[in-house]
Amino acid sequence: MTADPILLRVAGAFKHFPISGFGGGAVRAVDGVDLEIRRGETLGLVGESGCGKSTLARLITALLPATAGKIVFDGQDITRLRGWRLRRVRRKMQMIFQDPFASLDPRMTVGDILQEPLDNFAIGSMRDRRRRVQELLRLVGLNPNFTNRYPHEFSGGQRQRIGIARALAVNPSFIVCDEAVSALDVSIQAQIINLLQDLQKEFQLTYLFIAHDLAVVRHLSDRIAVMYLGKVVETAGRNDIYERPQHPYTKALLSSIPVPDPAVERERAPISLKGEIPSPVNPPSGCRFHPRCPIARAPGICSEQEPPLEAHGARDQVAACHFAGQA
Repeated sequence: MTADPILLRVAGAFKHFPISGFGGGAVRAVDGVDLEIRRGETLGLVGESGCGKSTLARLITALLPATAGKIVFDGQDITRLRGWRLRRVRRKMQMIFQDPFASLDPRMTVGDILQEPLDNFAIGSMRDRRRRVQELLRLVGLNPNFTNRYPHEFSGGQRQRIGIARALAVNPSFIVCDEAVSALDVSIQAQIINLLQDLQKEFQLTYLFIAHDLAVVRHLSDRIAVMYLGKVVETAGRNDIYERPQHPYTKALLSSIPVPDPAVERERAPISLKGEIPSPVNPPSGCRFHPRCPIARAPGICSEQEPPLEAHGARDQVAACHFAGQA
């Protein structure tokens, strides 16, 4: 392990999915993302459905090959790794998937599901692996005697605990939580979030936490990155981005959070974005948000020049907007 405080660096990452027929072209799911994740922190990643969050997560974990760009994990460029070199890195990074029903093989027992990563990397003897499976179940708050049960015998929250246990099996240092609580009831969400926080403290884990619920993201994250149409448009500490957002899209997202006070909620004036989300096949020129932006100046710089991610607002806060902070 290096002394670099940055565990993961994403530099100019692109992922385009070619379209066959209909005139060709490509879906530009991730289109030039720069991102850094520090050791031991939780970076929250938010944005509308279809903005490229999950695709970016799969690029970072090497489940998808990048079209272009560089991904450096723990000091090593993993963008073009293949074979045993990639397998060695994969042991350090794992993923918790969104759907606790689809992410577990219904034909395998819980014991087999949790032992599979240990078998894959030939970790310990068979007795050690069986002992590790029971330890993992205890870690996530499940009965260690559940090893012979099948996924259909568990509730959604219990299945997600099994998914978390599977991610922990090989002692990773980095875990991607891809909408890990969005399919769960609110009360179960709280339990899973508390579990993730406890595990992070116990094992010094680093998280990339992808979610739609901005209240959940604020509770769990140290820093937050906002994506729009394949690009990161703002990154800042959680308090800075909620109290002093600089990008108009971030402000619109935050204004959509309901306030649990009827009197305050009635007085609020949420920002209403006009128009449809542009297609990632043919994104707008200049700033991609300008067709829906309440402060855009078009025709003009917003429709002609793409704004770079630059420092605005608080320390370590960056935003991609020509008129950041003016809305």
